[in-house]
Amino acid sequence: MTQLSDTQAIILSAAAQRPERIALPLPDSLRGGAAAKVVGTMIAKGLLQEVEVNLRRGEPVWRETGDSHGTTLVATDAGLAAIGIEPDEAETVPASATDAPEEATAPQTPPEPEAPPTARPARAGTKQAALIAMLRAPDGATIAEITTTTGWQAHTVRGAIAGALKKKLGLDVSSEKVEGRGRVYRIG
Repeated sequence: MTQLSDTQAIILSAAAQRPERIALPLPDSLRGGAAAKVVGTMIAKGLLQEVEVNLRRGEPVWRETGDSHGTTLVATDAGLAAIGIEPDEAETVPASATDAPEEATAPQTPPEPEAPPTARPARAGTKQAALIAMLRAPDGATIAEITTTTGWQAHTVRGAIAGALKKKLGLDVSSEKVEGRGRVYRIG
């Protein structure tokens, strides 16, 4: 299991919420050499990758590569998994990372509003599937019980519940304080 610093978790969480998983802009508190060191570490661990910038889309530039080209930073599937989010198959390759040339297109109509997320089954044998099974049990599960089973840290468990289960999968997760046990989470 990849151990993340708070800064790395913030960068990945923000990227997971942006179109095409772009990690820029970085937090305001991260500048200069510190930003380069954090990003370099995340690239080395496979949590982020550099992809060529698509200037037509106005993507933010991480660094210039010369010949008026630049790169941006994109969260990888491993990066999302490190914060407890299982990426959708359709979103695994950002559009700017494809080799296909872009064609000039006429102005497009605004996209239809997205439908609310629908529950879909998690892959069997994953930590996310174990988390869902624990929360569907009649007694539910506490953060401590989930960390013991998955090996995740407490903040990762909370992030997985809020991000992957509630937002991505659309599951109704509730919690209540149970005497002698603490806060117990359940899927309703």
